[in-house]
Amino acid sequence: MDTDVLILGGGLVGATLAVALDVHGISTIVIDPADPAVTLAPGFDGRASAVASASHRMLDAIGIGATLAGQGCAIRQIRVSDGLEPGALDFVPAADDGALGTMYENKLLRRTLFDAATAAPHVDLRMQTRATSVDRAESGVTATLDSGDTVRAPLLIVAEGRNSPTREAAGITIARWSYDHTAIIGAFHHELPHNDVAYEIFYASGPFALLPLPDDADGHRSAIVWTVDAKDAPGMLKLGDRAFLAEAEKSMGGFLGALSMATPRASYPLGFHHAARITDTRLALVGDAGHGIHPIAGQGLNLGFRDVATLAEVLVEGKRLGLDLGDAALLARYQRWRGLDTFMTAAATDTLTRLFGLPGKTASAVRRFGISAVNAIPPLKDRFMAEARGESGDLPKLLQGMTV
Repeated sequence: MDTDVLILGGGLVGATLAVALDVHGISTIVIDPADPAVTLAPGFDGRASAVASASHRMLDAIGIGATLAGQGCAIRQIRVSDGLEPGALDFVPAADDGALGTMYENKLLRRTLFDAATAAPHVDLRMQTRATSVDRAESGVTATLDSGDTVRAPLLIVAEGRNSPTREAAGITIARWSYDHTAIIGAFHHELPHNDVAYEIFYASGPFALLPLPDDADGHRSAIVWTVDAKDAPGMLKLGDRAFLAEAEKSMGGFLGALSMATPRASYPLGFHHAARITDTRLALVGDAGHGIHPIAGQGLNLGFRDVATLAEVLVEGKRLGLDLGDAALLARYQRWRGLDTFMTAAATDTLTRLFGLPGKTASAVRRFGISAVNAIPPLKDRFMAEARGESGDLPKLLQGMTV
């Protein structure tokens, strides 16, 4: 069977790319080994993601935004502080600028994208399926699946995540290191409203992030990303709900009132990786297959969405011109466009992590200085808000909400 594009990985980034290409009549076969009965279960993933305003315009342009409408929580302010000390740094957009982004639970994003990909006429979504072999030749890509099928396409897109075996097989080198920290993730209810404010509170042990979620029938909710030393993570996960909420309330200084109804907690190690290149012969990397950063700036998923918007624009233009979608010149354009942005964002995030997110008294002094400096320099503050919206640099048309 032949298709325009073969995508390995049907997670948030892979599925978004398939839907974006479908809108413009480009066919895809999406291969993913996961079982939807597991990945779409309500308790599978307790994470929540901040979708920057530019990324949201892309979701609107491909029809996903309408389905998500009313189910997220706008981020109208970001407050950054060194512990609970005075002198916080507040990022507040002008009244006519709109929200900085929107918080969505990952399970909602996953279900919405799965349903959209399933319904898309040009998407052939094959779950619980693996590619047992992939041959990338000058003439095209041929993959043999464990179902016994053979599929062919001019281009292979790799959306397999951080530990992509296809990237490794292609010989693409990765710069990689660990921060020796673990993120504890979950959510809880709280007595007082969050007023659409996201909080980043820095402690000696690491950042403590509170992310606003929409209220439900039981009241006000926020998601949490609590960074702890890797050696302390198992103990944090073993705490009972009452003890965990008491520790969280202490870290918050009680500014949202009493906490209750903690969701199941999960954890993941924090590290950095960045591919030396994101293309090879008839191959392109998207999302975490090409880059992975610390959640300190909340830009991981948005980097993946920017990959999607750029690659979709490149491929749609290539199809309009009648080019081979695996053409080296098209892939070179994608590499040029995304290479600099991903490197600069990854480098900036790593620098922020090392200056602001690591433990110790020196880090605390640096944080206080940094907060004061950004407060005192309006253009620098505006730059941070542009980054939070995903609006810096040369944006693909999909991120501008325009058709490609």
